[in-house]
Amino acid sequence: MEQLATTAEFKSNTQSVITIGTFDGVHVGHRAIVQRLVGSAKELGLVSVVLTFFPHPRMVLQKNSDIKLINTLSEKKQLLEDIGLDYFVVEPFTYEFSRLTALEYVRDVLVTQLKAKKIIIGYDHRFGRNRNADIQDLKKYGVEFGFEVEEISAQQLDEVSVSSTKIRKALAAGDITTANTYLGYPYTIEGTVTKGKALGRTIGYPTANLHVPQTYKLIPKNGVYIVKAMVNNTLTYGITSIGTNPTVGGTKKSIETFFLDTNTDLYGKELQLHFLQHIREEATFKNLESLKKAIQKDEGFAKDYIQGLA
Repeated sequence: MEQLATTAEFKSNTQSVITIGTFDGVHVGHRAIVQRLVGSAKELGLVSVVLTFFPHPRMVLQKNSDIKLINTLSEKKQLLEDIGLDYFVVEPFTYEFSRLTALEYVRDVLVTQLKAKKIIIGYDHRFGRNRNADIQDLKKYGVEFGFEVEEISAQQLDEVSVSSTKIRKALAAGDITTANTYLGYPYTIEGTVTKGKALGRTIGYPTANLHVPQTYKLIPKNGVYIVKAMVNNTLTYGITSIGTNPTVGGTKKSIETFFLDTNTDLYGKELQLHFLQHIREEATFKNLESLKKAIQKDEGFAKDYIQGLA
């Protein structure tokens, strides 16, 4: 799969089947749509294209928007690639782009640049300046420019919408089990391991402090979780604490992971954490010894959980 930074980079000699949307989460419902796209493209001998926009339109058009997204672009790329998509096109969303008329958007972007032969889209899709055009307008343009429009049903779109909402609510509540059920895979965050205060080392539990550069990335509720990660090409399980370290008077939110099977120095390395299970809420302990006992209990819980996976 190729990821393109703009529609202008699309150079395929073959026409395309396109779907358009944010596909945040690339959850079970999204994947059904993309699988339908990929299948249709293969059947017609065309290439499959997902067109999305970044930043999220709300980030540009609603300046005070504090929208949090389930996926970063790199996570989304990885998930879409696994489905068999040919092209993942990320068009930069700007105020100027939002001012394109419906005709300009269809003619110049979808037809001229992306060579649309078929568009698979939701019945409620709106586009063009002020979102003033709908799927009926798209069908009329299809007749004019020679592409087919296939509707995604209201029922399927409702399922997609409900799933995205439930995933966000579940993550905000620390309910990893529900989030993972709707996603169809473990919720993931990724970033670079940076130096922390090394507090964990003083109590025998050294941690990797993860810095997530994308401020829009949705971070699960503060608490303690079981995670897995590939460390030096080896599947490794760990305990991740999200919070402010209130026991030692911390105020800044951190994501710290103690790995059960390795003590490798990970400073400066890229790390991808996959969340498996919530253990407990964030808590304030009276001293470091009490904190250490709580972590020992977390470790026992995690080992029992991991043994159950075997």
